[in-house]
Amino acid sequence: MLERIPRVLIAGTGSGCGKTTLVCALMAAMARRGLTVQGFKCGPDYIDPLFHSHITGRPSRNLDPFLLPEPTLRHLLRKNSRGADCSVIEGVMGFYDGLGATTTASTYEVAAATETPTLLALTTRGASASLAALIKGFTDFRPDNGIVGVLLNETSERLYASLKPMLEGETGLEVLGYLPRVEGCSLESRHLGLVTAQEVEDLDAKLADLAEQAERSLDLDRVLALASAAPPSPEGLPPTAGLAFEPRPFRLAVARDRAFCFYYRDALDLLEETGGQLVFFSPLSDAELPDADGLYLGGGYPELHAARLAANISMLRDIRRRVTEGLPTFAECGGFMVLCESLRTEEGVFAMSGVLKGDVFMTRSLTRFGYVDLAARRQSVLAPQGWTGRGHEFHYSDGTNNGDGFVVSKADGRAWEGIHASSSLHAGYPHLHLCGDARLALNFAQACAEYRKGKRKHESPA
Repeated sequence: MLERIPRVLIAGTGSGCGKTTLVCALMAAMARRGLTVQGFKCGPDYIDPLFHSHITGRPSRNLDPFLLPEPTLRHLLRKNSRGADCSVIEGVMGFYDGLGATTTASTYEVAAATETPTLLALTTRGASASLAALIKGFTDFRPDNGIVGVLLNETSERLYASLKPMLEGETGLEVLGYLPRVEGCSLESRHLGLVTAQEVEDLDAKLADLAEQAERSLDLDRVLALASAAPPSPEGLPPTAGLAFEPRPFRLAVARDRAFCFYYRDALDLLEETGGQLVFFSPLSDAELPDADGLYLGGGYPELHAARLAANISMLRDIRRRVTEGLPTFAECGGFMVLCESLRTEEGVFAMSGVLKGDVFMTRSLTRFGYVDLAARRQSVLAPQGWTGRGHEFHYSDGTNNGDGFVVSKADGRAWEGIHASSSLHAGYPHLHLCGDARLALNFAQACAEYRKGKRKHESPA
């Protein structure tokens, strides 16, 4: 079925070219005009979607061609774009940068799979006529690149006036505006990637400044016209296509606060589709877990709030008691860290819940980061023994006991053990996207529903 979705993808020549700032400026300007905007992010990143969501008022979604089958990726774009006046997709790294020295799992692959018109964003720092050669290199590298225009970042009005006619004449592409350096409004520069939307001081004021600047120096009308001229969105398949299941009700406690905020919204939607009622709680401020039949401890930055977590003794004790008693639990990265015995940061050593033997400690560089392949050595609450799938890691910490339930490997041949796995637990550093293999969500939902059934039977006077 043909379905027209106004959409545009903002790709970069490389990391640090200002994609996030440009995307946020475009989104904020569109929203200021009263348009409904849907945000997407290529790749596995959790932080940029938090900014998108704050600006648009709609949960931003990830389009990751490594973690998601292409039919699922196409379906999620169509499904989540409905009701929006324009969908804006933010790229990751450089346009063609994928696994290793290939274009696999790159922004280019997302653009091609979704047939989305692409605007190439580049900074003009230290270059002028060479920018034309750079642009031509990007357009000539792959004939089906879909690049329809150029956006310039960190450019003055005077420089733009001379660059625009030269670049258009040399490349044949429209140059659709520029952003100067807006003091205090750069959103892409982060210490270790730690600053989330919640933590940016005066974020709304900064976004308002970006929106005003975008209206002045970006050709927003032309961007919207190119988005509206996008071809019909290719059809896809929902994550549960071909899987027979009957939703069974269960309550799922989901940690969500400043320390735990890394979730794929589509994965949460899938858990709701399987029958889950999501009950959000804060490990930082709530005294205990809510009444629930399962627990999802997502990623985030517990290390930034270690003292406050450790001080919430009643919560940590309740997590330990209920997980130890068999509450179906899925904990990834930051969630895994809080299940360990202690967390060591530069501020000291802080007691965690102690569900798992072993300690975690902060490191000065990224540890085992990037896309990974997973193979289950034994059953977990998500995956049966022998299951294989994909995930990713990104953490400045390590542990003395990271689990041995799975073999985790990279494309270059490196491999290691990881993830604590049992019939009621899946806890480790690797992040998963449940929409990449919906059987994981169905297995978890079944465990939660069975726990609910057993709990009610146990609580019954009979």
